[in-house]
Amino acid sequence: MGKLLRILKHRWLDERDSARALGRDALVRLEARVHASENSHSGEIRLCVEAGLPLSYLRQNLSARERAIMLFGKLRVWDTEANNGVLIYLLLAEHAIEIVADRGLARHVPPEHWQAIVAGMGEAFRAGRIEEGLNAAIDAVDALLLRHFALATGAANPNELANAPQLR
Repeated sequence: MGKLLRILKHRWLDERDSARALGRDALVRLEARVHASENSHSGEIRLCVEAGLPLSYLRQNLSARERAIMLFGKLRVWDTEANNGVLIYLLLAEHAIEIVADRGLARHVPPEHWQAIVAGMGEAFRAGRIEEGLNAAIDAVDALLLRHFALATGAANPNELANAPQLR
């Protein structure tokens, strides 16, 4: 019975729910925040807000983490010059948050640090402050990228990935 309830919960939501969770103005602000962040380091940050898992994932009982890893590849976050892309993933149906960092950054950051960022996002999301939680995550990832991949004076980040949040 648990699997059926999970399927219904995920299929009840769609991309419009993702858009409603943030709103047009919040999406514009988040895109601008990612863009501003990427002016000071060579990393790339992608945001993805998904209403529910695809039916194929639900049938196989796959997790939000497995979906985030798949989207990390599908959105080409792994395909940056310095291997320092980061995906911040939010699954609305399960209130799940995942951060997937490419190997260039992951080797510098212990798993506990990523979990602390996720915990902070979770507090904001539980209080209904989704934009605030995503902003905090962008700022935390920005600080890590700035520490490990700061741009040299006069250098520019070629902006390898889109800055707009991906809604699914």
